[in-house]
Formats: sequence, C-alpha cells, structure tokens
Amino acid sequence: MKKFIAFTPLAFFLLFALEGYSQEITKYNFLEIIVVQKANNRGKVKRIKVEEQTSLIGQNISIDEIEDIEETSTLLNYMNSHDWEFLDRQSVVSEDNDPVWMSYIFRKRK
Repeated sequence: MKKFIAFTPLAFFLLFALEGYSQEITKYNFLEIIVVQKANNRGKVKRIKVEEQTSLIGQNISIDEIEDIEETSTLLNYMNSHDWEFLDRQSVVSEDNDPVWMSYIFRKRK
C-alpha cells in the first residue's frame, strides 16, 4: 500500500507532463515560389520568380539561387536538400498557348 501511495504522485506528474507535450502545435515557415512554364513544351521552365518573404530571413537559401534553377525537378531537389518540404501546387492557365503559372508552396519547421 505504501508503494502505491508513493507511486501515485509520480504517475500523475508523468501523465500531465506527457499530455502537455502532446498538445504542442508545430510551427512552420511557408514559402511561395512562382514557376512559369511553357504550355506545349512538356513543362519546360521559362522563369522562376521568388518575392521577398519573411520566411527567407535567416535561411541558408537565396532568391538568386532559386531563380537560377531551370527545371522543376531541380527546384524540388534543391528545396528538399535545404530541408524545405513540398506542400502544395496550384496552376493558372488562361489560353492554350499561354504560359502556365504554377505556385509551389513549401514549408519548413521553425
């Protein structure tokens, strides 16, 4: 019985400590990269555009490095090698022969 009484406060402490840890919300930085592709040329990249964003402050990637990339797969590999996770992609096409504007969203744990 004495062991049970001594163990009870320790058990409650561990229970509440674990519960507080599981309630933590993961925070992310998000980054949007605009990729302009030719519509009828198998997705060949015409241009990559990155606006100044607060999520780039203090990171080990730069706008110039990203905008120099010429292929979508190279962009994804570059971002993955710098610990940015691909999250979403949306595209806008206005006419058949117009370029395709793609918005790539990446996230990185803070």
